Amino acid sequence: MNSTSAEASLYELRLVCPQSQVETLSDALQALDALSVSVEDADADTKAEQALFGEPGMPAPRGGWERSVVLALFSEQSLALEAGRLLQAQDFFESCSLQGVTEIADQDWVRLTQAQFAPVEITPSFWIVPSWHQPPTGASHSIVLDPGLAFGTGTHPTTRMCLRWIARNPLPATVLDYGCGSGILAIAAAKFGASAVCAVDIDTAAVQATLDNANNNSVTLTAGLPDAATGRYGLVVANILSSPLKVLAPLLCSLTHSGGRLLLSGILERQAEDLQAAYAQFCQLQVLDTQEGWILMSATLD
Repeated sequence: MNSTSAEASLYELRLVCPQSQVETLSDALQALDALSVSVEDADADTKAEQALFGEPGMPAPRGGWERSVVLALFSEQSLALEAGRLLQAQDFFESCSLQGVTEIADQDWVRLTQAQFAPVEITPSFWIVPSWHQPPTGASHSIVLDPGLAFGTGTHPTTRMCLRWIARNPLPATVLDYGCGSGILAIAAAKFGASAVCAVDIDTAAVQATLDNANNNSVTLTAGLPDAATGRYGLVVANILSSPLKVLAPLLCSLTHSGGRLLLSGILERQAEDLQAAYAQFCQLQVLDTQEGWILMSATLD
């Protein structure tokens, strides 16, 4: 979603978790399109505070604090609240707690992101390119998308795996992106040959972001709330977390043509068997790709 102002209010989601869950929680927040994620000592400025530095020339005595505060920034309050709701439904969240969402002072987010982000390589010939950059030499396909200004910018492993698959495989005429966020997967499908692409999301801001980003990339697609997905599609892709994917199993399979393909991401490696069990009565999910602890799963519908 493109910003209309150089200044924008941000919303901070605050969580507390044990050291063992910091990495998983941080990865999940990135998958939920947090603009940034930071970690602090939950016991800072108390008698329980623990320093992580060791003696000069020696490794730190531990990899993290016993209890950590994980802070995630979101561009919209609704996104922060929805992220908190989805995280609480995950099995790994049992030992974590949600402290709340607060609005933070305005800042020049556009300037900050422009200073920090460069084009993202999906394949050697396919790149995600911020609007202030030119596509790299050799990029025959590119999507213009600004980090921090959209719900999903191609930097997280789950999105990159989906994009790689779209770029490397023949696409059917009809594609549905369920939970579209920024619309990046729908836009990629349109750029790589799908003639009728539909993108849906429960968030109206995401729907508008998808339409804006499609226009910025000169592709044609339809976007709307979930009830805009009608009929059946040759490819249904859903890059969301495992809990909603399990709940959505009957719906996503019913939206996929017989002989069509279902492509699912936002899943941790250890969640593969749970997803396979949830979809077993409809199809046989298989792992297609793995990156940084996340997996891409797929099945062909009977």
